[in-house]
Amino acid sequence: MGQTLHCTGGTGLVTTRDGKVILMRAGDTVHTPPGEEHWHGATSESLMCHLALVEHDDGHTATWLEPVSDQDYQAAHSKTHPQPTAEQR
Repeated sequence: MGQTLHCTGGTGLVTTRDGKVILMRAGDTVHTPPGEEHWHGATSESLMCHLALVEHDDGHTATWLEPVSDQDYQAAHSKTHPQPTAEQR
């Protein structure tokens, strides 16, 4: 079922293990499928406030992995892809 992230303020990044980066702004929602390793957090220029909905049917909610390295965090900033707006969907 995965995880759904909804940005309520600021600007953030959602980055998958394979290097895809999505830029989230207030009002954007991003869904990550079950089993997809990812990290999410604020950009270096902004705070981010978000709601995270973790859906499961087996009692297992999330697996926390290693901390994001400074190198991976900086690399994500160079590859951001804005979420499509409602008009673009």
